[in-house]
Amino acid sequence: MADMSEDGGLRERKKAATREALSVAALRLALERGPENLRVDEIAEAAGVSPRTYNNYFSSREQAIVAAIAAERALRIGVALRARPDEEPLADAVVEAVAGQYGAEPSGEALALLRATPNLRAEFVGTVERIEDPLAAAIADRTGRDDLTNTVLAAMVSAAARVGVKRWIEPAGEGLLVVPRGSLAEHLREALAHVKPALRAADPHR
Repeated sequence: MADMSEDGGLRERKKAATREALSVAALRLALERGPENLRVDEIAEAAGVSPRTYNNYFSSREQAIVAAIAAERALRIGVALRARPDEEPLADAVVEAVAGQYGAEPSGEALALLRATPNLRAEFVGTVERIEDPLAAAIADRTGRDDLTNTVLAAMVSAAARVGVKRWIEPAGEGLLVVPRGSLAEHLREALAHVKPALRAADPHR
């Protein structure tokens, strides 16, 4: 009889594989046809699943396309923070973990797609909000404290990171061509510098 934990692990791997197949198909089709000409049922068919299955993973075509571009960075933020050296100050560890995950810029056709499509840019910026829960849990692991502080800090970091990503990817005014100014990592570190004092104050090892 199969071990329950093995069954659970297999289910999670299958879910992750399905999600990845859907997002990869969405991005490929968006690049071929343009996102405005893309339907959810076409993405599902390309990934070999039903539209109903698609809706279990994504609520819009934009979300699926951006999942491929952002490479599910938010899901890895907790792992990235836990991987930072134990002796590293909390403020530096958080900034480097976030910059490390979000500082890698989309390249080539994917970046061009973001530049040309306001809905995709908004979804890309919105992915940053998803770091809150995994980041709060990882901060709690580093501080050894399980209280509201971790949640508030994670919300502050998420908000600052969102500002950094938005300043990098959005046009300076209506109708202007999007030409990112400076590197994404630079914008992130500049924005995150404003929450470093709060992170330092919460660091039990400071």
